[in-house]
Amino acid sequence: MFHTIRPSIVERMRFLEQRDAQDRDDGTPRMQRLRQIPPETGKFIALLAAGAPEGRMIEVGTSAGYSTLWLALAAEMLSRRISTFEVLPEKVQLARETFQLAGVENSVELIADDAREHIAKYDQISFCFLDAEKEVYGEVYEMVIPRMVKGGILVADNAINHREALQPMLDRALNDERVDALIVPIGKGELVCRKL
Repeated sequence: MFHTIRPSIVERMRFLEQRDAQDRDDGTPRMQRLRQIPPETGKFIALLAAGAPEGRMIEVGTSAGYSTLWLALAAEMLSRRISTFEVLPEKVQLARETFQLAGVENSVELIADDAREHIAKYDQISFCFLDAEKEVYGEVYEMVIPRMVKGGILVADNAINHREALQPMLDRALNDERVDALIVPIGKGELVCRKL
């Protein structure tokens, strides 16, 4: 999957990696920064998504579409689409540009709205990547898990670097009888849950 990434995707990934690094260095205000996952986390979620059972793939928190590009690799391999949600208009515009320039528009459905307004309409979720504002994690988790297929995977970013803010949700997931769960020390820490 990673050995044959199209040049258009690689080029856009590099652009977003440089922009993210610049945002962190130059003091860009927090809500305007891309705040995206590092490349090793991208590979990790793409590997997990590629092994997900049959079902719907969703992402909560698109930003400029960097993580979505990694997930699109898995979606294309499985002949599926990923639905991704973003609430900030300037990020939606950047993500649209990302998907168009990378040539993944056929694999990605970008929804410019709060995922919590839509998740109830989804069933048979096989994979969910959660990387949004931390205060929505608990609610999104409780909406997604009942709608997941057996063997479905939910990955939540920032489980280590934002552990304090996420502790109630992490405790819930790590003790939830509906899933097997652990925190993987890759990138900023990934909570990985597999539906039983």
